[in-house]
Amino acid sequence: MSDSGTTQRRRLGKNGPEVLPIGLGCMSLSGTYGPSDDKAAEALIRRAVELGVDHFDSSDMYGWGHNEELLGRALKGLHDNIVVATKFGQTRQPGGANGVDGSPAYVQQACEASLKRLGLDTIDLYYQHRVDLNVPVEETVGAMSRLVEQGKVRHLGLCEAAPERIRRAHAVHPIAAVQSEYSLLYRQEAEETRKTTRDLGISFVAYAPLGRSLLAGVVPDFANLAQGDTRARHPRFEGENFAKNRALVERVEAIAADKRCTVAQLCLAWLLAQGPDVIPIPGTKRIERLQENLGALQVRLTPEEAKTIAEVIPVGAAAGTRYPAGGMKGVYI
Repeated sequence: MSDSGTTQRRRLGKNGPEVLPIGLGCMSLSGTYGPSDDKAAEALIRRAVELGVDHFDSSDMYGWGHNEELLGRALKGLHDNIVVATKFGQTRQPGGANGVDGSPAYVQQACEASLKRLGLDTIDLYYQHRVDLNVPVEETVGAMSRLVEQGKVRHLGLCEAAPERIRRAHAVHPIAAVQSEYSLLYRQEAEETRKTTRDLGISFVAYAPLGRSLLAGVVPDFANLAQGDTRARHPRFEGENFAKNRALVERVEAIAADKRCTVAQLCLAWLLAQGPDVIPIPGTKRIERLQENLGALQVRLTPEEAKTIAEVIPVGAAAGTRYPAGGMKGVYI
């Protein structure tokens, strides 16, 4: 690895806080990929702070409140200069798929519940987690802007919104960040969206930047996936799809070996090289993975190297959709 990399801080939106270029996505700490241990999770979050991570991403639907409570405990007394992002809008429907609620009354109610769980007076970055097609985005963002006026939220964000909806939202109140999946494997929609977000001065927060472990050089043992590990039903991990995706990743593993870094570090460095508007938030339950991911900040890619990596895994080459069919109806809309 080179001595200097992409350590210059990146701003969230035009007027938001500056953060380390790599944040921490906290979803996996609440059972999404099998059981998580709260004590280990709190230790991971505190270690992340020691390593300079100052952008933590949660949601009220990660463990249905568990994740926010966990993050609140772990960051107690450490809040100075730390950006806490969380989300609202997905609702629990026992026995069925999650619902979506973007109504103004729900926006207020959800925010107050999140503040209580996080132990905060103000949320730094508050996202609408999924688009509610029954409520105009202008109404939802209007209600979110009132949270800013009340001092309960500092900056607003949207998740999985398509370009036209982002423009409509931004016309009501400045949007600081748009969050969507973005990685070497899944980038078509993200790159389309970034034409709009860059134009408006909005940051692009990349979740699943390592393809839910596919780009981390970790091959899940599908026969023994822990109970609750959602990858068991992800199309990208099914049979032939998985074999095709692994073959793609092997192409970049060779480049990583030449760069003397891990494939995860190379894939994160490639995302960082796309522009200062991109802020990846890889998640992990393990401190050694956290440290490995942050090592991407020391990997410098020339424009030619970044271009070669992009050509090795062309846009649209990945096999299998980002979510199962039901989930795909709620993204990029």
